[in-house]
Amino acid sequence: MEFNGRVLKNMNIVVKELSGKRLDDTNQFLKGIIDAVNWEVEVVNGTMGLLNDGKERINKEQFNAKIVAFSDAIAAKDDQKMADAVKELIPEFENLGKAAEEVTA
Repeated sequence: MEFNGRVLKNMNIVVKELSGKRLDDTNQFLKGIIDAVNWEVEVVNGTMGLLNDGKERINKEQFNAKIVAFSDAIAAKDDQKMADAVKELIPEFENLGKAAEEVTA
């Protein structure tokens, strides 16, 4: 849950950088976020049964669609597409944090 919070904070920062306020380390920062997102996707895939125990908290198809859009934007190497894809991912990761809190409470 703490990791997810840090990822969300960094996602918001990278959106600004990719939306025209690039810094010298934006590419390196983006790579770190990509690695973190990939790690969280692995965790989600491994814990989906727990996350959705008793009710659907994470819609797997919707979550995966946003991940695919992010991956496609990365492949296109288009800053604005990446910024838009990260913006679309942020609510999914916020929801993931809430789901994790709910199932571990």
